Amino acid sequence: MPGPLPDGEPVPADGSLPADAVRAVGRRGFGVYVHVPFCASRCGYCDFNTYTASELGGGASRDEYADTVLQELKLAGGILRAPVDTVFVGGGTPTLLSPADLGRILDGIDRTWGLTADAEITTEANPESVTPASLQALRKAGFTRISLGMQSASPGVLAILDRKHTAGRAPRAAQEAREAGFDHVNLDLIYGTPGETADDFAASLAAVIAAGVDHVSAYSLIVEDGTRMAGRMRRGELPYPEDDVAADRYLAAEQALTAAGFSWYEVSNWATSEAARCRHNRLYWTGGDWWGLGPGAHSHVGGVRWWNVKHPSAYAKKLAEGVSPGQARELLSAEDRRIEEVMLRLRLADGLPFALTDPAGAGQALADGLLEPVPYGEGRAVLTLRGRLLADAVIRDLV
Repeated sequence: MPGPLPDGEPVPADGSLPADAVRAVGRRGFGVYVHVPFCASRCGYCDFNTYTASELGGGASRDEYADTVLQELKLAGGILRAPVDTVFVGGGTPTLLSPADLGRILDGIDRTWGLTADAEITTEANPESVTPASLQALRKAGFTRISLGMQSASPGVLAILDRKHTAGRAPRAAQEAREAGFDHVNLDLIYGTPGETADDFAASLAAVIAAGVDHVSAYSLIVEDGTRMAGRMRRGELPYPEDDVAADRYLAAEQALTAAGFSWYEVSNWATSEAARCRHNRLYWTGGDWWGLGPGAHSHVGGVRWWNVKHPSAYAKKLAEGVSPGQARELLSAEDRRIEEVMLRLRLADGLPFALTDPAGAGQALADGLLEPVPYGEGRAVLTLRGRLLADAVIRDLV
């Protein structure tokens, strides 16, 4: 057996987990994440584990991908048993697979572990990758929630981001999803793109609200090393994002969405009701368990975290050989888990128990107006609006 990897220990060939981890599974919920690593084109800001046709190389096929995922699922089913509360299919662009293939994966999850009666089942989609007919087929296959990557209503901003859909396509796709019978529809926005004006972002917010969705995610643009956008900034072709502009955009989002009947429940997420909140993401934020299927997918079960090999061809090869596609894993210590709980739970409107925080850091954050006691829960604190703007700094102080 090879020695420990720099960022973790080897995963057993059969993918087995420590008995304590298996016994603990599902105590805070159990979900399944399915990674679909295909994109029609690469956006300039994206550094996700995704591949266009020209980047994919040999040994991996979109047409065979569902069967490959089902092979991993068969392996996983022999390791643990737990009813599935949530499924989230992300990417990449999951809807580059046919509704039939996505439905087969969902059926495989149900046959392996069993979906609970009220399971939340989400797929991400790019607006140009769905049609009324495909949305109806996805709904028929069992998907209850869809998250559409809108990013902006400004043609100029979409061009800078290298998005391929037109400005009006995302709201239309959201309407088509509602007409197809999806219980919940989300639109994603990105703010702080170079060249975006306050009016551009106001128009994006107005378009999202007018689309009638019940969930909105809004994220500040992050420029990742190695992306095309980062290269353009290094060459001086685009200015770097400004923190003050990002803060102004966030405040604009909070004001517009609150006025329209949305409430924040996580720093970057707003919903019109508790039922509209993304239960799968909440499972991540509250320390639940999930199995990640697909190349590069991460999993967490009972304090054990592992991740799969990244390239689709390497992933398919391992499964064809009958071995786990896991690249490495780590066993989280009690202190690791406390730190992660602070990092994730503090971002929630439900707040965080003071007992998990550094007392001096929490006291200073309260004094600075970045935290406030939760009115309905003794011994808990929640970020103020100003605290949300400085969430990363507050988290560093609290751990």
